[in-house]
Amino acid sequence: MLLQWEARQHAMDFLHREADLLDGRRLPQWLELLHADLDYRIPVRTTRERSAATTFSAAAFHMIEDRSTCQARVDRLASEFAWAEDPPSRTRRFVSNIQAVYTDEDRETIDVRSNLLVFRARSEDAAIHLSGERQDVLSRVLEGWQLRSRTVLLDHTALPTLNLAIFL
Repeated sequence: MLLQWEARQHAMDFLHREADLLDGRRLPQWLELLHADLDYRIPVRTTRERSAATTFSAAAFHMIEDRSTCQARVDRLASEFAWAEDPPSRTRRFVSNIQAVYTDEDRETIDVRSNLLVFRARSEDAAIHLSGERQDVLSRVLEGWQLRSRTVLLDHTALPTLNLAIFL
């Protein structure tokens, strides 16, 4: 029970720090939270009959990234060519229902599941909300914890936004 509490505390601290960095547009600091072997995916949700094994595509993604492509996106957002984010979005992330468990005896890896609600306002446009479940794997490194993998399972079949230029 104590180990479960410890894993959940590490996960909560990590996710809250990450949300603060992303909402504050401190993307270079956020990159430091990403593992060198990062796998970051947002599969497309499809509408299927109730008996289907999954409602997510295995072949279509809103986003499929690794550490280097996240770095490239951050670099582009800092450049004059970030048209999708000029003016920049104002975001607020709400992370809840955090469940975490160590997956190895050495307590070097944590599987995390959480719910995410992102409020996004941009320019004078109406604000949008994105909601879903995140399935993360955190790995212990010398500096603390890093995100090794993330799968975001959005509740939306059609995104309520013209672009997905923010990280979830």
